[in-house]
Amino acid sequence: MTWGRRIEILDIFAFAAVMATVGCASVRGGPTVSSSEFWGFTAPWDPRSETSARTHDAQLDVIVSGFITLDSATFQPRELFGDPLMKSNPGNRRRMALLTSYEGNRFHPETIRALASDATALGQTAHQAATLMGEAGYRGLILDFEGLTPDDLRALLAVSSAFVDSARAHGVSPAGMAIPATDTAAYPGRPLLGAVDFLVVMLYDQHWATSTPGPIASPDWATRAIGLRAADIGSSRVVAAFPTYGYQWRSDSATAVVSFAQSEQIAQDAHVALQRDPSSNTLHATANGWTIWVSDAVLLDSLVRGARRAGITKIALWRLGLEDPRIWTDVVR
Repeated sequence: MTWGRRIEILDIFAFAAVMATVGCASVRGGPTVSSSEFWGFTAPWDPRSETSARTHDAQLDVIVSGFITLDSATFQPRELFGDPLMKSNPGNRRRMALLTSYEGNRFHPETIRALASDATALGQTAHQAATLMGEAGYRGLILDFEGLTPDDLRALLAVSSAFVDSARAHGVSPAGMAIPATDTAAYPGRPLLGAVDFLVVMLYDQHWATSTPGPIASPDWATRAIGLRAADIGSSRVVAAFPTYGYQWRSDSATAVVSFAQSEQIAQDAHVALQRDPSSNTLHATANGWTIWVSDAVLLDSLVRGARRAGITKIALWRLGLEDPRIWTDVVR
C-alpha cells in the first residue's frame, strides 16, 4: 500500500491535547475495547500473500485482494494482477479492491491532478473503474493516492468523490482512503471524510527503504499518530494499518523488504541473534554490512493494544505473507 517516505508533520499543541485526553481517560478506564476487526492486505504479485490469505481467511473480517491502477498516460483503470482469491469465491462480501495511482516504481500524483482538471475524463475513468470492480464482485474499495501536496487537496477531493460515487452506484461500498500517518497537511482527516467513509492510517515506514535503519513502527510513534487522527475524526472512522514486514538495509545494494521468516534465516546464517530494542519493542540485528529491523507478534500486539486504547476497533495488516506466524494465535484472536 505504500513504498515511499512518510512526511512527518505533527501539530505539537494538538498532540499535547490528545495526550492529556488519553491520560485522563486512562485514569477513568479510557476507551479501551476488548475486541477488534482484523483486515488483511494482500500483495497479488507475491504467492506467499495468497497462501496466507487462504490459510487465515476465517480469522480476517476483510481481505483487500484486488489491485487496480490508473494508467499514468491514458488514465484507464486496469487490474495489474489477477485475483485468484476473488475468482475462487466471487461476490464475497468481505473482499475489497485497492485503487491506486501507483504504477511502475512510484505514485503518480500528476494523474490525480490531470483527472481533476478534466471533468469528462474523470467521469469516464470513475465509471470504468466502478464497472471493473462491480463486475469482479468487490464489495468495497480503498483509494491509495499518495505523493500529493497540500495544494492538491481540492483535486484529491474531486477525484476521490467521483470514484466513490461511481463505485456506490455499482454496488461497491463502503469506500475508504489510505493516508500517511502523520502528513495532516496534504491528507487532513475531516475534509477527506467528505469523500470517503473511513480512513486507513498507514502506521508504518517510520523508517523506510531509503532512510537510515530503524524501527518500522515504534509504539510511541504510532500512538502519537493514531491519537491525533482519532481525535480529529473519531475512532470509529479510523482503520489502523500496522506492518508485518521488515527492512534489510545493505551497504552494497538497495534495501530489501524482508519477511519475519527471512529475517530469522538471515540472522541465523550470519550467526547473530535478532534482539529486541527496548525503546521501540522491535527486533533488529546487524552483521556483515547489513542491518535488519522487523515486525513480529510481540511488536504487533503492543501496536494493537495502543490502537485499542485510542478506541480503534479496526486493525489492518500490511501485508499478508510476510508475518510472524505467531500473530495468528497471539494477536489475531
